[in-house]
Amino acid sequence: MARVLEGSHHLHHPRYVGHQVTAPLPLAALCDAVSSLLNNGMAVYEMGPVATAMEHHVLAWMAAKLGLPPGARGVLTSGGSAGNLTALLAARQAKAGYDAWNGGAHAGPPLTVLVPRSAHYSLARAVRIMGWGEGGLTPVDVDDHFRVRPDALEDALAGATRAGRQVIAVAASAGSTATGAFDPLEPVADFAQRHGLWFHVDGAHGAAASLSPRHRARVKGIERADSVVWDAHKGLLMPALVTAVLFRDGARSFDAFSQEAHYLFHGDGEDARPYSDVGLRTLECTKEMMALKVYTCLSVLGTRVFEEAVTASYDQGQRFARLLTAAPDFELAVEPDCNIVCFRHTPARVPPEGWDALQVRLREALVSRGSFYLVQTRLPRGVYLRTTLIHPLTGDADLEALLDALRKAALP
Repeated sequence: MARVLEGSHHLHHPRYVGHQVTAPLPLAALCDAVSSLLNNGMAVYEMGPVATAMEHHVLAWMAAKLGLPPGARGVLTSGGSAGNLTALLAARQAKAGYDAWNGGAHAGPPLTVLVPRSAHYSLARAVRIMGWGEGGLTPVDVDDHFRVRPDALEDALAGATRAGRQVIAVAASAGSTATGAFDPLEPVADFAQRHGLWFHVDGAHGAAASLSPRHRARVKGIERADSVVWDAHKGLLMPALVTAVLFRDGARSFDAFSQEAHYLFHGDGEDARPYSDVGLRTLECTKEMMALKVYTCLSVLGTRVFEEAVTASYDQGQRFARLLTAAPDFELAVEPDCNIVCFRHTPARVPPEGWDALQVRLREALVSRGSFYLVQTRLPRGVYLRTTLIHPLTGDADLEALLDALRKAALP
């Protein structure tokens, strides 16, 4: 265990500013230990009665925070990739016009989903899993801030139709992975309503903005979505993995997975779809007690700690952007919408054609030394360093030290 601790990344260090995985609350980690010891897999209510009840309450709280109607329901699943797949499976069953679950991907016309070019790769993975191939995603152009262009949706729809694809859904990002951009959800919702399409929001990172009075406007329109994915292991400071898949119409949560399993599920007729048996609606059959840690932390700590954590991290992203803008030897990629900030070091002695290689070398130097952990991304203008300011104890002084460390590492 000592070797594991020594060789692993320490996300609780305030100079971890890397991927979108938070330093979890110690109380939540204790809950994970209890969950592992009890080992109550919760496909059916009788196997996980306490966790099932907790899950219903947690999901109801999350749906209410998003502004979804009282009939909204959902499930907790293992990560945003599984969450997006679950949502798109339900969209297919609701909008394809044929029973693709039982008839297969070729039981009707080929399907596609309109998706921003900045969307997470898990959406492309989901449509391929469903057998739609590369054409299962129809890319929609984004603007200079990497937000989807609402005026490009009609052209994307027309192009997909000409290509022989039936468009069933449009997806938007609330906090894209590369830059943290929030798509304008209201006009996308209008477009989906106008064309009778399923409206899905990948809010894995940014749905937590709904908790912040100061930043809630970022997700205006999310309450109109047919489905939303929200990762609790990001903005809610939970250990990975805990992802909520929320459906505006709770009955649609049964559409993703429809097969029979009478050794588990014993109901018939109206009882064949009990909300108490979550295995009917999840990719997992045996599922850990995911809700235990969220429910316990909300119960013990209250909701304010999470509201303040989201607000503080987004505010810090804006302050870091101002620090970068004021520095003549750094370039901000785009004004951040949340706590994800992309930038690069551009010292005068290095010509622009050498900037990409410099960012790669600088990141390797800092990570190898163990002084900071940050990542990189490639944007249209080249390679940028990327930080996710997700640790509640990361201070502005740490970010000033990060810039100084980059400057020193860039010296000949």
